[in-house]
Amino acid sequence: MNMIRPLGELIRDWRQRRHLTQLDLAGLADTSTRHISFIETGRSLPSRAMLMRLADRLDVPLRERNVLMTAAGLAPMYSERRLDDPAMAQAQAAIDLVLAGHEPYPALAVDRHWNLVAANRALAPLLQGAAPALLQPPVNVLRLSLHPDGVAPRIVNLGQWRAHILHRLRHQADATGDAILAALYDELAAYPAPDDEPATGAPAVVVPLRLRTAMGELSFISTTTVFGTPMDITLAEIAIESFFPADAATAQALQTLAATAP
Repeated sequence: MNMIRPLGELIRDWRQRRHLTQLDLAGLADTSTRHISFIETGRSLPSRAMLMRLADRLDVPLRERNVLMTAAGLAPMYSERRLDDPAMAQAQAAIDLVLAGHEPYPALAVDRHWNLVAANRALAPLLQGAAPALLQPPVNVLRLSLHPDGVAPRIVNLGQWRAHILHRLRHQADATGDAILAALYDELAAYPAPDDEPATGAPAVVVPLRLRTAMGELSFISTTTVFGTPMDITLAEIAIESFFPADAATAQALQTLAATAP
C-alpha cells in the first residue's frame, strides 16, 4: 500500500533537490520565508494557487504535482491517458508527423523512462546486429544503446557516447527523484567501460554518435523536442530524439538508403 507523504516533506525535498534555501524559494514564490517554513513543518497548508506557484518555481513534473495536490487534500489537476486513447489522437498524429517528417534521418519518441514509444523508418537499419531480446517491447533505448549485446559494439566513440548518456541520465534522475531512472543509471553504469571513456567531468557540449554500419561509418548529432505546456502527464513525459547527419557522407548514405528502400 502506497502511503502519501506529508505535503511539507514533499515541498522540502523538492526545494533541496533544486538547491534552494527557504529564503530563495520565498523570493521566487513572492511569499515570506516564515510561510515556507510553516508549510514545510506542517503548521500551515498552502492555498491551491500558492501550491501551484511553488510547484512551478520548483519545476516539479506534472506527475509529481498531482502528488502534491493529493497530499494537500486537493483533487489532482492533470490527467494521464494512454497514447492510444482516442482523446490523445491529435497528440499521436503530431508525434507521427514529426517522426515521418524527419526522414530520411532517424528519429524516435520515448517516454520518461526512455522506453521506445514510436520511431520512423530510418531507425531500424541502425539497429541491425542488436540482440533480439533487447528489441522486444518495451525497448529501452538507452539500454539498447549501451548494452554489450546492443548497439555499443558498433559505436566508434563508445567511451565518449557512454559518458554523455550517463551524465544526461544522472542529471535527469537527480532532477526528478525518479527511482526507476536511478536504477537504470546504476545498470548502465555497471556495463563494461571502454578505455577511452573520459574519467571525470561533464562531456562536451555537442557529442556526436559515430556508428559503424553496412553503409560505412555514420556520424550524427541529436536534438531533443518536448511538447510545450502540455496538460496531460503522458504527453508531458514524451520526448522526441531527432538525429541529424554530422557530415555530408552520412547525409548522402541515408538519402541513398531511403531511395533504394522497398
